Amino acid sequence: MKLNITIDGKTYEVDVEVAEADHAGLPPAYPIGSARLAGSVVGSPAPAAAPSTAPVANEAKVCRSPVSGIVVKLIAQPGQSLQVGDSLMVLEAMKMETNITAPVAGKVAAIKVKAGDSVQADEVVVEFE
Repeated sequence: MKLNITIDGKTYEVDVEVAEADHAGLPPAYPIGSARLAGSVVGSPAPAAAPSTAPVANEAKVCRSPVSGIVVKLIAQPGQSLQVGDSLMVLEAMKMETNITAPVAGKVAAIKVKAGDSVQADEVVVEFE
């Protein structure tokens, strides 16, 4: 398969070969720059429940980080009303910036991180009212 890749304004044509056609054993991929609600990936197994005394978040009202990284910039503010797809923050992971967007429409109740914080994949970063 041939692909065109643009780097620093210069386009390169590259040949790409699929090494293995069976992708059944691979984990599901997430679209770049989108946050997901926990349990929203079709066909993914539910995580094993670990005993915890921490309060359980209402999964319909939180945004979790899709990747592990460092918070570069906060865009949303507590109290701000957002629509699905509005920017919440920018994370840097492996020298690439990822724009984290709102998975649901609503008012921001709390932002659980600040610029410079390290976050893990699936960590709650924003709560909605």
